[in-house]
Amino acid sequence: MTYLKFIKEFLKRLKSLLVDVLESIKGTQKDYTEGRISKAILLLAIPMVLEMILESVFVVVDIYFVAKINADAIATVGITESIMTLVYAIGIGLSTATTAIVARRIGEKNPERAASSAFIAILTAISASFLFSIPGLFYSEEILSLMGVSQKAIQEGKYFTMIMLSGNAVIMLLFVMNAIFRSAGDAAISMRILWLANIINIILDPCLIFGWGPFPELGIAGAAVATTIGRGTAVLWQFYLLFFGQKRVQIKIKFIKLELKEFIQLIKLSMGGIGQSLIATSSWIFLMRILAKYGSDVVAGYTIAIRIIIFALLPSWGLSNAAATLVGQNLGAKKPQRAEKSVWIAGISNMIFLGIIGIFLVFFPYSFITLLAGNEDKEVIALGAKALRIIGMGFPAYAIGGVMVQALNGAGDTTTPTIINFFTFWMLEIPLAAFLSLYAGYEYNGVFYSILISETSMAFLGIIFFKRGKWKLKEV
Repeated sequence: MTYLKFIKEFLKRLKSLLVDVLESIKGTQKDYTEGRISKAILLLAIPMVLEMILESVFVVVDIYFVAKINADAIATVGITESIMTLVYAIGIGLSTATTAIVARRIGEKNPERAASSAFIAILTAISASFLFSIPGLFYSEEILSLMGVSQKAIQEGKYFTMIMLSGNAVIMLLFVMNAIFRSAGDAAISMRILWLANIINIILDPCLIFGWGPFPELGIAGAAVATTIGRGTAVLWQFYLLFFGQKRVQIKIKFIKLELKEFIQLIKLSMGGIGQSLIATSSWIFLMRILAKYGSDVVAGYTIAIRIIIFALLPSWGLSNAAATLVGQNLGAKKPQRAEKSVWIAGISNMIFLGIIGIFLVFFPYSFITLLAGNEDKEVIALGAKALRIIGMGFPAYAIGGVMVQALNGAGDTTTPTIINFFTFWMLEIPLAAFLSLYAGYEYNGVFYSILISETSMAFLGIIFFKRGKWKLKEV
């Protein structure tokens, strides 16, 4: 009898879980400041996790097809992506501020102010894109040269760099507008938008790189064209939904105005978010510069490993984004204790999820590297496997640290995570990488160890600052 009750209870819970999963993917109008916290996290996290996986697919797909060309092509993509992280930094910074403000307004039950803030965020993203589009259009060769790329690789990959940088507006807008949907609670919309972008990219990538069918053979530049077309199409869909989609945030003509107070608040919060990303991503550029000293094989192996790591981490970031949305909305609804409990539940869940993935990366790194590199270059595979094994050991720490930092951002406290990033990346990671690689005899392995140590340190600092609780008093 007890066994039958157990089976019935298990089936009941399984059915409830499946219903929640389907609801999260389909989209829901649920108020996330009410009801079970675990269900709220699930409804937000599933589409956000899928969204983050899809975001990582862009680069993974590019690397997969570009790897068929040669190591120089892979290295050029890796170097360009390290430069593009500056674009991602501003896009992420703007989306961080957008999330904090829009989520707070939704929690306050003020969708009109949320829409006004959303419009200001879009204008800011478009303006910021010019910082990279103009240099990218005219100085792609000089940029690659400064990064230590060989002349042969520059000639092969300059158009990839030019297209990616000059077309960066689609990246900025994709980040910011998806943040609008996520923070409002419409996470399923962001997921579907990236589905469209990725489907287009996956179809066009091999066609434009290798010249399949009626398409021209553009080589490495074809990957950039495919990615830009995919993202650009997604951005057009975002605009349609925001202006005509009848969602939680709808931008109407009366909201198309610049409110100085809201703009200043957005810029203020964005500076913290941008600062965090710039600190983190500029450190990556320094690491790539150190690795370039050891040749294209090392850079190629590291590039493939990092793509796999990002692919594994982005679902974790999706769960962190869910925590940020819940913090913002619950603070707006004057429920700080519910916000705090949401973060701890999300953090522990993230540790379990990412810890399991980390085990596979540490014990089976060659299998994952071979998926992207193929069997053609044994040296690249061996180097990538080393990076994957070392960095993968820190996955549980990355998981809890990511949730804590994003929770602070969701509360509108973007200054504290900036301080954490400054210490862990600039004061710890870069000097440690240089010392271990160039002076302690670890060579390229020193870079991998510096990443492991700095990211683990970030986790401990994130927990300490979150537990202090000052974020609960932050006004947005």
